[in-house]
Amino acid sequence: MTSAAALATLELPPPRRQRMRRATPAVWFVALVVISLMLGPVVYIILGGFRTNSQITTDPGGLPDPWVWKNYIDVLTGGVFWQQVLNSAVVAIATTAGVIALGLMASYVLARYRFRGRGAMYALFAAGLMFPITVAITPLYIVVRDMGLINSLGGVILPQIAFALPTTIIILVPFLRAIPDEIEEAAFIDGCSRLGFFWRMVLPLAVPGVITVGILAFIGSWNSYLLPLFLLNDNANFTLPLGVQAFSSQYSVDTAKVLAFTSLSMIPALAFFSLFERRIVGGLTGAVKG
Repeated sequence: MTSAAALATLELPPPRRQRMRRATPAVWFVALVVISLMLGPVVYIILGGFRTNSQITTDPGGLPDPWVWKNYIDVLTGGVFWQQVLNSAVVAIATTAGVIALGLMASYVLARYRFRGRGAMYALFAAGLMFPITVAITPLYIVVRDMGLINSLGGVILPQIAFALPTTIIILVPFLRAIPDEIEEAAFIDGCSRLGFFWRMVLPLAVPGVITVGILAFIGSWNSYLLPLFLLNDNANFTLPLGVQAFSSQYSVDTAKVLAFTSLSMIPALAFFSLFERRIVGGLTGAVKG
């Protein structure tokens, strides 16, 4: 029998049934409903800033007619909004830097070193995920007060770093643990120290996880409300979440301007999250695989 005839007699296995099926119209409808429910309030707030109070009172669910830009211009030209943006940026950037630095060093030790109590220490950080800041707000206030950091941005930054460390370590440890030991051995043979291996090899390989925890820390700090509410008393130190509350209390009768201030406060976090959404998903996927 020739090779061609032998190949002809072979029975090809049936094609594997595709596991991914196209979404049905019902699935698309449910997805659109969920998206509409999530984006509806955001769109309403943004459009509400382009309306007058009389328009909102007469037709709460209508579109701006005519479009009013004065509300946004008044907020943007006032110094209060930009001062609060600066405060939120300082707190978020400092918190992110502290979380990345401390979390990366602690994760490196837990992932690459073997010592007694390593599992217990990792479990302790994991237990921190189940410890909400609401439970600790009173003792935390006493500690910050004794440190003399009440009504200062530093008093907000330090606790935020502490409460963001458990999530950071849980995400980074699998990344650092997945680094092959052969790479570390080869680096040591070439004369690289442990610190040099950390800077030259660990950091570049852990970039996806570092970006993920950095984004999560930044967004969490930017949107933080409870901790600044207890620790900040001066309007000059208010972050944006507190600024929205103070502004809505001051201009309680001017609903359109409050909506404009609120929508402008949401834009930085929404833009930041939209730009780095894929980084977050990719980093969490790598952590799960690791």
